[in-house]
Amino acid sequence: MDRQKQRMTLTAAAMLVPLLAACGSEKADGGSASVGAGQPVTGTRWTVDSVTADGTTHQAPTGAHVTIDRGRAEGSLGCNNFGAEATVDGDRVRLGKTMATEMACENKPMAFEETLSRTLSDQEFEARVDGDRLTLTTEKGETVRLTKAADAPLVGTKWTITTPRADDRAHLTFDEKKGTVAGSLGCNKVNAEATIRDGHITLGRPATTRMMCEDSLMADEKKLLRLFDGTAKYRVDHQTLTLTSENGTSVRAVAGR
Repeated sequence: MDRQKQRMTLTAAAMLVPLLAACGSEKADGGSASVGAGQPVTGTRWTVDSVTADGTTHQAPTGAHVTIDRGRAEGSLGCNNFGAEATVDGDRVRLGKTMATEMACENKPMAFEETLSRTLSDQEFEARVDGDRLTLTTEKGETVRLTKAADAPLVGTKWTITTPRADDRAHLTFDEKKGTVAGSLGCNKVNAEATIRDGHITLGRPATTRMMCEDSLMADEKKLLRLFDGTAKYRVDHQTLTLTSENGTSVRAVAGR
């Protein structure tokens, strides 16, 4: 079996494999330590900009990112996902037991992934945070440069609902100037008044079309309608929106899908 077929097999299995021989000796403390002058490195999604190794700087593809939180570092090398135990102590970040998927990805610079995976695998870094920029440097002088990922804006974004649904037919878009929300419940269109204030959205009574669809869609629509005619807390975490109403209805959506 050639290398291409091996990678495709691993893709189907979503297998995690060691990037290099795991150290196996480091323990994650799960702490939320900070780096530099009170600048936190944990709990933030960092977009990878570039990696410099062996005197060469490689620019990262879209989608490469890492988040360090609760004793774990997780993210994407650009196509393949990775995870590692992580310890943050002052300006030192240590990664151990680093694992990654092995997928054959079209139109992705696999050479970049291999360089970044070697640099992140079971290493100790000096971490420097300057505003929204993070620099991780190994003892050998290899450098990973990252930028804090911005959250998608609540207003004007097409939020595709993933829970309670899992396809792209249900979506909502908020318009703060008009004070409305409009979209689809999966089968029927919907619109309502919407007032956004202090982490909450007050939703008015919904107006919908009255098409009849398959039973599963209609059941999901009934769940989504419980979000309206009341107040819901909202939280945007990078590209994910979570809405939780006073009656316990919870809706999750992703941006721009």
